[in-house]
Amino acid sequence: MSGEPEFKPERAGRVGMGALRSLLTDDDERCGCQPAFETDRLLVDAGDCAGRGNLAAEPGCRATVVAALASRTADRVVCRADGLDRAYEDDAAALLVAAGRFAETVAHRDPALAERAERDPLRAAADAEARADQVADAAAETGLALAAERAREVASTDATASERVPYEAVLRPYVGPSLARARVAATPPPGATLLDARETDTDAAVREYEDAVGRRRYHVEPVEHRLGAASLRTLDTAYERLASGTGETAGGGRRAPGRAVRAVAGDDDPVETLSAVLRKHTRGHGVLTDCFADEAVSDVFASAPVTGTPLRVTADGHTMPTNVRLTADGAAALASRFRRESGRAFSRASPTLDATATVAGTQVRVAGVTEPVSDGYGFAFRRSGTEAWTLPRLVAVDSVTPRAAALLSLAVERAAATLVAGTRGAGKTTTLGALLWELPPETRTVVIEDTPELPVASLQTHGRDVQALRTATDDGPSVAPDEALRTALRLGEGALVVGEVRGEEAQVLYEAMRVGASGSAVLGTIHGDGGADVEERVVSDLGVPVSSFAVTDLVVTLRPLDTPDGSVRRVCRIEEVRAADDGVTFAPLFELDGRSLEPTGRIDRGESELVATLARPGESYAEVRETLTERADAIASLADDGRTGPEAVAPVPGGQP
Repeated sequence: MSGEPEFKPERAGRVGMGALRSLLTDDDERCGCQPAFETDRLLVDAGDCAGRGNLAAEPGCRATVVAALASRTADRVVCRADGLDRAYEDDAAALLVAAGRFAETVAHRDPALAERAERDPLRAAADAEARADQVADAAAETGLALAAERAREVASTDATASERVPYEAVLRPYVGPSLARARVAATPPPGATLLDARETDTDAAVREYEDAVGRRRYHVEPVEHRLGAASLRTLDTAYERLASGTGETAGGGRRAPGRAVRAVAGDDDPVETLSAVLRKHTRGHGVLTDCFADEAVSDVFASAPVTGTPLRVTADGHTMPTNVRLTADGAAALASRFRRESGRAFSRASPTLDATATVAGTQVRVAGVTEPVSDGYGFAFRRSGTEAWTLPRLVAVDSVTPRAAALLSLAVERAAATLVAGTRGAGKTTTLGALLWELPPETRTVVIEDTPELPVASLQTHGRDVQALRTATDDGPSVAPDEALRTALRLGEGALVVGEVRGEEAQVLYEAMRVGASGSAVLGTIHGDGGADVEERVVSDLGVPVSSFAVTDLVVTLRPLDTPDGSVRRVCRIEEVRAADDGVTFAPLFELDGRSLEPTGRIDRGESELVATLARPGESYAEVRETLTERADAIASLADDGRTGPEAVAPVPGGQP
């Protein structure tokens, strides 16, 4: 298929590209690709083509695609064969589209050059640019000259590209099994340096690179991308059988993918691997499963429009683009799955989603948007983690210092009303979850959340009396947050925890705090950067009287900070709230000094009203300070020894009686 066809100029005349393709001599090997347009993409069925639609390696396949693009453009070209899709997008699609326009434009002036543009667009562009006539103008006007220039720039950074026709570098597809709803770029960025390599429990290969301009890149190669052609055909056949829902797959269920594979597998097929892949893409979360199977990954972002934007991940504190793109069908399938799992609306009428899902065996928080508030579906996924966060664990990851952790521990234990503040992603929920372990073990705790993220199940497993109340802010059967709070106040005296203070429930919460309806700690998170910002939000935005806000004892503020080792979510300020004649004031007890959280000296000088109120009957201020010192030493020791689980928290010296 790589030989040049004989062109008969006497038969050409003024012809369009469709007619031009018929001018191949009878002994030429013809491409068997069958192109068809589907909205903004060109879908090429290459199942009967010897070249299998490999546009980088097969000039005949390339010519068929360029000819199809002569009269109609596409944002992407997808070649499908043997259960595998090759998706050509961005600069690759631009080159193919420009070549089609150019060939159609110059066909009546130079049929030979038009045919060359089909099979070898880069050579045709060079030939056209060397001329000083209308053909050169056509190369510029159709975009072929610019597309070829970009292609040459890409090829120049790739040492594996052919010197003459570097299509392996230029026509670099996103690939994936046809059943998958995501496309993966198989090769690393040109000129990239490998930084790290590892494998996941799903047998995906993960590579982190630094590209030619110093940016980190995350590459994941799912196990299905290492399957041979025969296994991919088996996988595709099993998928069709599963989709039909007949025979051994009738009724669906989690075992149906395995039954579908076994029904069509040959003796040499890796049945268990194929079953896991089919289950992942039909009963699971597709490539998202491979991303969260990497324990280094904390966040995955799919920004709209997903078909034109690679997934981004945060791994070990570094946020970087990946080699993965969702398809439009893939994004829609995820949206549908999250609707089913959460029971919440997610559509044009209700275009935002806040839910949780279990992905790769770990709980993940899902935030979603769709039209009309965004250009199609977009998602942000955040790992909740299976290991419970405690104050010693926060100390171990440098999120808080032992002395500050000791103050938070004692304040929560002795019923201080505490708000954990910060921007989205600052670590508020993680820190609040860690504080719950500091409540006395016998304390009854009611937790109010719209999206379950706090470690309720873990607390219950360790013998704590915790009652969860679920609220919702969208349409449908649900309990409003303010009503849930009133219910919580009737469920028994004890600690009250509000996952996020953000609406009408704030007035109910502060009224309860003001009249002493809760006999133990009141804890919650809130958006804000520091005490003054939190007061503004609670008083001005949420309508809580300043006299009620004054019952808040402590505001803990977190920020994500960039460090040489990546981003760290860190406590940057701890302030006690003091009532004043004209409202409240804030006295910092700990503040960020550069990158270190340091005490302001108020506690040591005996000036902290909070520390004074934490004293039990008969206990002096000095004795509370001594307790804080002992607790700080104990927390530091636990962190240093790696004993940061819930079972290690209870025996802290000076802790709960």
